[in-house]
Amino acid sequence: MAGQTKAPVLQVNENKVLQRLQSRELTASPTAILENAFKEAPPFKVNEVLPRVGEGGVFVKFTRSENDSFGEIERRVKTYLQEHPIRPPWWPFLRVDANLVHGRPWVEDLFRRPSLRLKVEFLPAKPGVEAAELSQEQLYSVFRPYGKLLDIIPQPPDSKILPKFAYLDFNAAKLAIMAKNCLHGFIVSEAMGGGPGGTVLRLTYERKTKDHWIKDWIFNHPRIVVPVIAAIVAGITVAVFDPIRTFFIKAHITKAFHVEENRVWRWFKTQATDLFHRKADDDAGMEAIWDDRKGNIDQIGAWLMETADTFIVVQGPRGSGKKELVVDQALKHRKHKIVIDCKPIQEARGDAATISAAAQEVGYRPVFSWMNSISGLIDLAAQSTTGIKTGFSETLDGQLTQIWNSTATALKHLALEGRKKGDKDANLSDDEYLEAHPERRPIVVIDNFLHKSAENSIVYDKVADWAARLTTSNIAHVIFLTNDVSFSKSLSKALPDRVFRQISLSDCSPEVAKRFVITHLDAGPDIAELADGDKKLTPSQRRKDLAELDECISYLGGRLTDLEFLARRIKTGETPKKAVHEIIEQSSSEILKMFLIGMENSGSSTVQGSPRPWNTEQAWLLIKQLAENEVLRYNEVLLSGSYGSGGEKALQALEQAELITILSSNGRPHSIRAGKPVYLPAFKRLTQDRVLSSRLDLSMLSEAIKAENASVDKCENELKLLAGLPKQPAELAPRIRWLLAKVAASQAKVESLEKESGKLKKVLQEEF
Repeated sequence: MAGQTKAPVLQVNENKVLQRLQSRELTASPTAILENAFKEAPPFKVNEVLPRVGEGGVFVKFTRSENDSFGEIERRVKTYLQEHPIRPPWWPFLRVDANLVHGRPWVEDLFRRPSLRLKVEFLPAKPGVEAAELSQEQLYSVFRPYGKLLDIIPQPPDSKILPKFAYLDFNAAKLAIMAKNCLHGFIVSEAMGGGPGGTVLRLTYERKTKDHWIKDWIFNHPRIVVPVIAAIVAGITVAVFDPIRTFFIKAHITKAFHVEENRVWRWFKTQATDLFHRKADDDAGMEAIWDDRKGNIDQIGAWLMETADTFIVVQGPRGSGKKELVVDQALKHRKHKIVIDCKPIQEARGDAATISAAAQEVGYRPVFSWMNSISGLIDLAAQSTTGIKTGFSETLDGQLTQIWNSTATALKHLALEGRKKGDKDANLSDDEYLEAHPERRPIVVIDNFLHKSAENSIVYDKVADWAARLTTSNIAHVIFLTNDVSFSKSLSKALPDRVFRQISLSDCSPEVAKRFVITHLDAGPDIAELADGDKKLTPSQRRKDLAELDECISYLGGRLTDLEFLARRIKTGETPKKAVHEIIEQSSSEILKMFLIGMENSGSSTVQGSPRPWNTEQAWLLIKQLAENEVLRYNEVLLSGSYGSGGEKALQALEQAELITILSSNGRPHSIRAGKPVYLPAFKRLTQDRVLSSRLDLSMLSEAIKAENASVDKCENELKLLAGLPKQPAELAPRIRWLLAKVAASQAKVESLEKESGKLKKVLQEEF
């Protein structure tokens, strides 16, 4: 048909921009392809080429002569492309194809991306005529020539959406593109099933979308998704957070971000002495202590230069200067040292607080302790729905292990940071190098070890195991500071085949204690000059009341905290006797508040929300006996009536509360002393208070009377049972006599105790 134009050729990846990047064969224009398809002169004339960049092809409009058919032209072009395939260089499996356009294509530049699915809408060819809905067989016959179909989805029969439609899924996107451009606007005749008036096909791309399919897949496959998410979280933690945490731990050990360690700040502080309080005034008098303990300081330094993989343990009562001895003296010149205080970790309430306290001690950050509770709930919910443990939440044990492991990594990095490739021992491995150079290892000081260990031992077990790994791996030296004499029981679990190196600190001798107080008094600028200007007197030389110091120190003993308190009070102008009197008075009030007053019938009394394992009678019995004798037999105390039930537990609790000190020999407790030397005069002062002593003795007598009455009741019930027997065998006579004698003895005790109670009540009625 002359003068009639068609647009039959659709070529993939053919546009002006891509022509510069394609191969020589592919750069042939659509016009050249049409002309080359005919060996003789082509029976048509190309009028226009319309590129379709978004779909990767072109429309070619041409005019044919009346003697040539469109079908013959299409056949010749397709045959040529099969014999001379044109393929893009980036994908050799794809080739250019061509088809005749049968419909009326809509050439638009909307942002509609091609897809595998086409939506076919059935429209009437003329107004007023009803369009026919093509069946699946009819749609197949129309669209199959353009490529393989995957599926044909007709409109649901109950759908009222107009116009009627159907979905066609092709095997490839280029097939759907070819079909859309060739059949859009195509009129299906009545012979092909289009109805009396014919049916127009309107084709559009339809994306195969499914709402919330990602969410649905995740929730429908929890056994796969949850472990994958847990693995991703763990991987991110290891890859991102672990190096950051190791960096902060190293900075905490080296004090890289501490202002006090900055050179500029230290220079400024030395120049502006009038603005800053000198720490030397606070530490005055300690030289006398360090002179007395120089042997211990040198011993610790010598142990740190050896390669033995064991613990160093410094044991002594509270206030004996363990931390100052180790950190301020023995480790004064050691650059890499870290002090871990177990007290805030042990006293933290809840797993999150414990984790935060442990992380703060070593500089472990960032720490997400609050996430432990949330992840625990997620883990519980996932386990209840899927039946498997996700691993999101970690126990306190696992979290502490992670903190200690990161700290060990940081310590090892610091130990090896001075190593160079040119060293003579560069061929040694890291472990061999650290074993050969014990002076390179950092020092870990664990303070307040076994503090309140009776409440929860998991923290101390983890610390001991971690310390054992540090020493056996030659990563660091570990020094334990503890006031518990039974430390070997806990540490032997971590290092069962090692002998610990131990230093036991006791209270200072009277001579050293006196030097400490005098040196503390003489510290500072308060030095007076005599009238002639020849001599200068120190504060201790100007005071006339220091002759009392020997007697006062005999009351206080050699505990450093009490001696420092005494020196400060004397420095404020008090006489030594008055200062000691005030210290003893304060200690007495402390004992009253913590152990005696308000604790009668103290089975319901609490300490920080937990029941106290001792009562007033037990504490008062020890106070009375220690006021008379400085040392008590451990087993003799347990034989007393007040300690008849749960006596050892009560004694251990009183030791933890620092009322008493239990001394051991051969691994067993054998004697009891006062918790502090100053407590002895405080005990005597309390027993000398007649009203207080009468009140507490009356409480003890009441408990004793109750115990005797309970014994009498028990014997009487047994006698009543024996009396109810029909016959009295001769064998029961000794038992009956024993019961009667016991009732008589208990009754005599009750009468005696009642008389003593009457005297005590009289004191309470007459005195204030």
